[in-house]
Amino acid sequence: MKDAEVRENVNHYLDIFKSAFLIEDIKEDVMLVKKSYEARGYKILQLKFEGGMQYNWAVKKRPIMRVTDLTYENIRHISAAKLIEVLDRNFGGGWDSLSQSIQDIIQSGFDISTTTLPKDRLHKKGGMYEKKVEDGFEVLEVEKGGWVEAIFAKLKPEQEKLRMQFKQSNEDGDGDDENDDEDYEVEDNYSSHDEVDDEVEGPDDDDINEDNYSTMMDLGGDDEDEEAAGLIDFADE
Repeated sequence: MKDAEVRENVNHYLDIFKSAFLIEDIKEDVMLVKKSYEARGYKILQLKFEGGMQYNWAVKKRPIMRVTDLTYENIRHISAAKLIEVLDRNFGGGWDSLSQSIQDIIQSGFDISTTTLPKDRLHKKGGMYEKKVEDGFEVLEVEKGGWVEAIFAKLKPEQEKLRMQFKQSNEDGDGDDENDDEDYEVEDNYSSHDEVDDEVEGPDDDDINEDNYSTMMDLGGDDEDEEAAGLIDFADE
């Protein structure tokens, strides 16, 4: 692989990684520079390729401080408690104050439900608040005058990815598991019909005479011109 292709592939995956990580390119392989990055919580990564090409990066998980930091790539890598913390830091108007795109990102990883009730009714025994907490939901309360909006969040269970498996034939066996098409015989019923059905015989030339064979249509008229006109009308139909 050429150097240009390597750089293109590296840059492609680097853009993907940057959605979840802070990545700094270390131009100089100097221990003092690496130590300074490590002091700020970075990990040093060295990537080597054939031909002497190598990359030195300082990598740190991107902090999620605001709702705008949430992405489809990182939403499943935070807890419900962390999500509530982020929402609390950015809130003011409640769930509906978030843009639709941010709501879609959050709901791709979390079950979200909301309710707005008077303060004195929100924590009513046996109510929605109590049931949600018992079911493992984290709650954020947003006060709105004498009312409170409760936002419940719970991480969605990760869906199992379906994988197709193909059964291989047993080469050491007696061939019972081989292609089923080879064991399936198609019954030929056409030949049997031919044998049973009576053949339709064509007319014998000796039986044809002027009384039983004609190449003209009898249109029922005596006048020849009238017959010709009738034949034309018949053809037009």
